[in-house]
Amino acid sequence: MFAQWSPAAGSSLFGNELLRDAFVRARSSVAPEPRVLVVDIDEDSLARLGPWPWPHSRIADLVETLLSRYEARGVALDIVLPDPGDALGDARLAALARHGPLVLAQAFDYDFGHIRPQQLRGGELGGALQGATGPAVPATGYIANHAGLAQASHIGNIGFIPDPDGVLRRVPLVTSFDGRQYPALALALVDCCSGRPAPPLPRDPLLRVDYQRDWNAYTLVSAADILSQSIAPASASARLVVVGSSSLGMTDRVATPFAASRPGLGVQAAILSTLLDRQQGRAPTPWPGRLLACAFALAAVLVATFAFPRLPAAASVSLLAALSAAWLLVAFVAAPHDPGFSTTSPLATNLFLLAVAVPYQWQLTQHKSRRLLDTLRQYVAPGVVAELLRSDMEDPLAPRLLDVTTLIADMQGYTSQVESLSMEEAAELTRAFLDCLTGPVIAMQGTLDKYTGDGLVAFWGAPLPLEHHADLALDAALEILQRVERLSREREKAGLPRLRVRIGIESGPAMAGDFGTSFRSIYTAVGDSVNTASRLEQAARDYPHDVIIGAGTVERARRHRFILLGERHLRGKGKSTTLYTLDTGQVHPMPLFRAAEARA
Repeated sequence: MFAQWSPAAGSSLFGNELLRDAFVRARSSVAPEPRVLVVDIDEDSLARLGPWPWPHSRIADLVETLLSRYEARGVALDIVLPDPGDALGDARLAALARHGPLVLAQAFDYDFGHIRPQQLRGGELGGALQGATGPAVPATGYIANHAGLAQASHIGNIGFIPDPDGVLRRVPLVTSFDGRQYPALALALVDCCSGRPAPPLPRDPLLRVDYQRDWNAYTLVSAADILSQSIAPASASARLVVVGSSSLGMTDRVATPFAASRPGLGVQAAILSTLLDRQQGRAPTPWPGRLLACAFALAAVLVATFAFPRLPAAASVSLLAALSAAWLLVAFVAAPHDPGFSTTSPLATNLFLLAVAVPYQWQLTQHKSRRLLDTLRQYVAPGVVAELLRSDMEDPLAPRLLDVTTLIADMQGYTSQVESLSMEEAAELTRAFLDCLTGPVIAMQGTLDKYTGDGLVAFWGAPLPLEHHADLALDAALEILQRVERLSREREKAGLPRLRVRIGIESGPAMAGDFGTSFRSIYTAVGDSVNTASRLEQAARDYPHDVIIGAGTVERARRHRFILLGERHLRGKGKSTTLYTLDTGQVHPMPLFRAAEARA
């Protein structure tokens, strides 16, 4: 779905345009185009009549011969004449363009990246559409004809915007500049001289060219042969004529889906054929290609979901290959009917299924308990995992109500610590800080629940019950304080600010076990004591003590002394909570409690 609606025109996400190019080459026809004649100022014409630029009188002779002797319906010049030529020739061309079926050319520039230091401004623009307010491609500059030709009745744009890979697949059908809109050369020719109303403009001002024929499939005539009148008049009668050059010396070469170098004149002929098909109702009927592709991809996912659990891996791969081949056939048929949809996104979906779903189904065939225990090695001390493997419990990771102690630790002021650091330095600080937190947790037989960016959540008493889980969590908290203090001293030596860790600890019943779905699971603990530990860690920011402890942990501890901090109303709690901190040997004015006294 992302490939269908998100990428900009011209992008080739998942190789969409490359596949469309292959479809164009496979579908190309050699059938003659009876509506279009291409008059080429080719190498032979330049050899016989002299090098370019030609006198404007000769160009006028060429146009007059096509319109009179050969009875062409209309002529479009794929040539811009920015400088005046001989006065008589310019006068004849101006009269033909003003009163006859002649369309002149001008080239708009689309320098969206501002590559040029100065925007192009050459000649004098003309041929603006009257009252046009539809979608148009904005231009940044232009090269137009000289002022003597600017009053022509019909002038068309021959500027283009290649796709990011350099291939010309779309052309601006209508261009906007300085508040006015200008048609493409082929559109101006169809509007001027086809004898029918202009075709309805598509909503997208970038028209995808329907390359039905390559350069050699069009009726090509040398300009020298037209001027010498050496071809039969019937060959051009009632046709729309495009005059340009395929000569390498005139550098009008572009990359098309057919090849890396084709005459731009051939592209103008293809655009003209595309517009004539639209005008005459011969264009492919529009199809909802995006919906078709999404429906096919969804069907592939549903088939895979049903079939993969019942098939071996090799058969699953064969099924995906068959689905991909079926989609290629559908896309080949649908591509001409919708120029905007991605032809390769269902193939990308199948590739994702091949890379992810097939191995995933194989993984599900493994023993569930062993898989979960292997995953648990990342969070639990090795001794605890070994004990679980030796236990005779049927499912040691099933959710159970256990008495646990939860420790939640976080770095105070993490944002202010890293905002002045580079990305590498911030990542190094985060890793070093998490090492200070993680090592003591694992060493004290704790279970690492998850990392929270710059902190962690850990608990003791699950998946195996621990008799002194509160004391082990407190031991881990003391070791964390020492490690963070050592890290802070190292940072101070380097001229960096100190670090402070905030720790909240609470004990009580919690539901601990494997929670999740068939796609993802995690071993965690949930319950009121876990939520209280989180609130205690947040409350530490208001105290000079780094460790804030709840009454449940004080009741269960055997080896530690505590300092009473008083009562506080924690967020989400209906009544006040008694807060304590660890006694680390310093003198405090607040009451000092042994664990036994607290329990009494």
